[in-house]
Amino acid sequence: MLPRARERLARDGAPAGASAPGALARTIGRLAHRVPVRPRRPGPHGPRHPPRTDPRDRTRHNWAVLHDLFSPDVQHALDLIGIFVFAISGALLAVRKNFDVFGIAVLAEVTALGGGLLRDLIIGAVPPAAFSDLGYFVMPLVATVLVFFLHPEVERTQTAVNVFDAAGLGLFCVTGTTKAYDYGLGLTASAALGLATAVGGGVLRDVLANEVPSLLRWDRDLYAVPAIVGATMVVLCIRFDMLNAFTSGAAVLTAFVLRLLAMRYHWRAPRAWNRRSSAREEPGKATAQ
Repeated sequence: MLPRARERLARDGAPAGASAPGALARTIGRLAHRVPVRPRRPGPHGPRHPPRTDPRDRTRHNWAVLHDLFSPDVQHALDLIGIFVFAISGALLAVRKNFDVFGIAVLAEVTALGGGLLRDLIIGAVPPAAFSDLGYFVMPLVATVLVFFLHPEVERTQTAVNVFDAAGLGLFCVTGTTKAYDYGLGLTASAALGLATAVGGGVLRDVLANEVPSLLRWDRDLYAVPAIVGATMVVLCIRFDMLNAFTSGAAVLTAFVLRLLAMRYHWRAPRAWNRRSSAREEPGKATAQ
């Protein structure tokens, strides 16, 4: 390119008042703009630098598959049922603690929405679903009204409430884990947030009611362990690219069945070896949550 520019400069001459180096630079610039840019040819094994893909694309596909397990309306209905049952347990504890109607409503809201709210704040899914969906916020208030007027009848259906609570436990540990991973967390952190989604509301409920959280008591049937198993199944499926409608449903069902078996046979976590504590089980509270 440089010899051609010099030949053109010698033939046309430099413009008046312009130095030879400046005219040479302008000529080289004009010629450079006229040179067509040839696209690089791919090598024999494809392009040297293949286009980058988002490593989370496959996970988003898995998340979509999980939602394909149920239609959006059915998924929303299941969420509302789980929220309602969790709210019932919080409202019943408030009644046992002799709280007023405002206290019953607070415990119902915290129990139903606390776990999901904690998860959404940690992963940055704001505003949280608890505030962006009016149904999520209103359902605990419905449970509050029901328990306020009919708590003796609700107490008598405690077994049915526990069954639905177990179903909500299985559903929320799976959806919580998958949503956390979809927002960029690692496998271990996602499983931890799946557990927090399922049991976090109950822990907050017990703290507000000035009780040792049921999750930490040795005289309570297994509750966190089924959620841990369900969340672990989800992250293993993600790790080996096996997360789909069938494996997600299997994780929900596994957590649900484990919780039912724990209530039926009073399975409990082991305590410290050679312990010397004299603490005894409180009568009538073996399965309270």
